[in-house]
Amino acid sequence: MTQSMSRVGRCIDNGPMEGFWGILKRECYYGHTFTSREQLISTIESYIDYYNNRRYQHRLFI
Repeated sequence: MTQSMSRVGRCIDNGPMEGFWGILKRECYYGHTFTSREQLISTIESYIDYYNNRRYQHRLFI
C-alpha cells in the first residue's frame, strides 16, 4: 500500500486515505498493545482484509 502524496492544495485524493487511516486506528490500533512489529503488521493486514471484504459498508447498500 502506498500513501497518496498529491500536490499542495489538491486534497481530493488525500481525503479517502485520511479517512481510512482514522478508521483503522480507531477500530484496530487504539487500546491495543503490540509486543512485536510482526504482530502489528499481521493485525493491520487482517484488518485491511476485514475492511475490504467483510465490514458492512453502509454506502454500498443505499
